[in-house]
Amino acid sequence: METNKQIDKLYFKAFRAIDNRADCMKFIEGHTHVLEVFGITQITSAKIDWVLNPDVYVVLVSETPDGPALGGGRIHIANGINPLPIEDAVGHMDERIYKMVEERTEAGTGEFCALWNSWEIAGLGIGSIYLGRTFIALAYRLKLKTLFGLCAPATYRNSVKIGFRILREIGIDGKFYYPKEQLTATSLLVEDIEGLPLAPEDERNEIFRLRSEKITKTEIVTSKGAKIELTTDFYI
Repeated sequence: METNKQIDKLYFKAFRAIDNRADCMKFIEGHTHVLEVFGITQITSAKIDWVLNPDVYVVLVSETPDGPALGGGRIHIANGINPLPIEDAVGHMDERIYKMVEERTEAGTGEFCALWNSWEIAGLGIGSIYLGRTFIALAYRLKLKTLFGLCAPATYRNSVKIGFRILREIGIDGKFYYPKEQLTATSLLVEDIEGLPLAPEDERNEIFRLRSEKITKTEIVTSKGAKIELTTDFYI
């Protein structure tokens, strides 16, 4: 898909939701707009009560640290009080998800969810592999041992690249008709956030590099040959 303009810099800002209400509002506005374009209104990760949850962390994509939101995603940490979005999404179809989350909560688990990108960066890979690496690095910095996910077919391949496996123990071999009958989503799990044994070596090395420093700069090259300077900043 063509982008609307040339972008030569992007900024990934990771922060705790309750510490930055203004950027949370940017995230909600952008995410809601993208879902509406695709006619999706019942997705559980689009609820906005997460802005008050002290165990939610956000990554916001923009051209500058304070610019408009161009994409992003969230990690929800399981706390025994607020259900993870995946529990709300598929629990009524397969209640085994509740026990899976509960068994991992004490050691530290959560969910990577609400991944989206705007038309401005569509086709650059920002909304999948680069953000995916950032979230696995963030999960490590948050001291999580495991991480759940529920992905659309378009993001499945890159989810596997960053260390997820299909959670075949639930649903129909891991799949659910969600968020509506005509669509499917695949339940996922990273079993070892620290070691990432299922990720290819090159992906694992990139994630290890990201998680080792608070701020990193990377030059990425798009499929069209354009170069973008990507800054990742963990405000945690």
